[in-house]
Amino acid sequence: MSTATLLNADLGSALPTIGGATADFSQTTWWLSLIKAVFIMLFLILSVIMAIWAERRVLGRMQTRPGPNVNGFLGIPQLIADATKLIMKEDIWHKGAETFIFLLGPIITAFASFMIYAVIPFGPEVSMFGHVTPLQLTDFPVAVLYVLAITGFGVYGLILGGWSTHSTYPLLGAVRSAAQVISYELSMSMSILTVFLAAGTMSTSGIVTSQERIWWCLAMIPSFLIYVVSMVGEVNRLPFDLPEAEGELVAGHMTEYSSMKFAWYYLGEYINMFNVSAMCTTLFLGGWRSWILGSIWDGFNHGWWPMLWFIAKVWLCMFFMIWTRGTLVRIRYDHFMQLGWKLLIPVSLAWFVLVALVQGYRSFSGGSSRGLLLILGAVFLVAMLLLLLVPERGGDEKTSAATARTDADGDLVVPGEELDAIAGGFPVPPMPGEQLPLSPRARRAAAGAPRPALAGAQSTPDSVTNVQEGSDD
Repeated sequence: MSTATLLNADLGSALPTIGGATADFSQTTWWLSLIKAVFIMLFLILSVIMAIWAERRVLGRMQTRPGPNVNGFLGIPQLIADATKLIMKEDIWHKGAETFIFLLGPIITAFASFMIYAVIPFGPEVSMFGHVTPLQLTDFPVAVLYVLAITGFGVYGLILGGWSTHSTYPLLGAVRSAAQVISYELSMSMSILTVFLAAGTMSTSGIVTSQERIWWCLAMIPSFLIYVVSMVGEVNRLPFDLPEAEGELVAGHMTEYSSMKFAWYYLGEYINMFNVSAMCTTLFLGGWRSWILGSIWDGFNHGWWPMLWFIAKVWLCMFFMIWTRGTLVRIRYDHFMQLGWKLLIPVSLAWFVLVALVQGYRSFSGGSSRGLLLILGAVFLVAMLLLLLVPERGGDEKTSAATARTDADGDLVVPGEELDAIAGGFPVPPMPGEQLPLSPRARRAAAGAPRPALAGAQSTPDSVTNVQEGSDD
């Protein structure tokens, strides 16, 4: 028996099976596992190259600027030029930086990004070199928890990279990364846990098997929508790219990096896009299963065909993230945190409780819960829409209290009162709710008073009068 078989057997006996069986790796040898690992690395690297090219082309078409279409055939040589530039660029090391951690940051980010696809099923069991093996590197009963653990570990690369430089902008980017991951991993974990409750297993191959009749994106629409928003925030993509906001933080945690260290961060960011897309496909879009084509001919869900459906779904999620970058602008940081803590987390927690109640009902009644989940999801979405449409009471009082401040003399300035913009000796812009005093011309117009006339100005041209009024203003 091979080493890989013994490892899988020991792992399967040590961990409890949670509601479903994992993929069968009994005929998988060590060299087959090595081939799969090399394939995953090559697949991710080539996919990143294709994603960069596709993003430029798609954004160019969306924003009416064709993109890199003059540098060789379809702009493809531009990718070679970019890679050459990163390799040959001067590698800068800061004298005041923590040298070891400064190098460790991008390594952690890139290393963690390659590990997610180890538990992603590309397809069912196939025959490879005389051995029947799943199109998956490995699987175990708590594979979803493994994904969440690796995701949380990967953010250490951003935090350590920003902190180790001892520079202001990278530190701000690192702090934003920590707050962003904590905020959006909670809502993402809640949406994933609802899938675990409905499927009865945390094995990725088991979750794909549970979607044989209906995909979870249809049976649990709230979980799907929460995951989609959270995954965009998790990978720091527009409109949630606050850790590396170029207009505010130059490049965030990557400001002080150059050459290949910068390239590792860049590579990790795009691989993480494929990671969240693969998880979205596995958890909510049926994985490698083709719903429509599989109903026409069952052979589309067997053999090597499912690998094509899986890759197509992953690229569909990638196109969605490219689309959001081309159409949405970066939101303000307080709005970003408000979306996570005041909307996504409470809604995902409430939905998780409802799904748990439905699963408890199924356990006692013995019936199927898919139809009940569909009805419950529709009612839940309608309730959330009504909640968002109802205006919040006391909003004006909260705004007034939040934006009240003191002027240069220490007096309290309440929004809505007239503001003396130069009370402190320099012009101050008004806060939300405050208003600047009217100009002399606007005051005369509001009072209905005639224009002031100069002495003996009966024959004064209009242009001279306008100049005099301008001096009064």
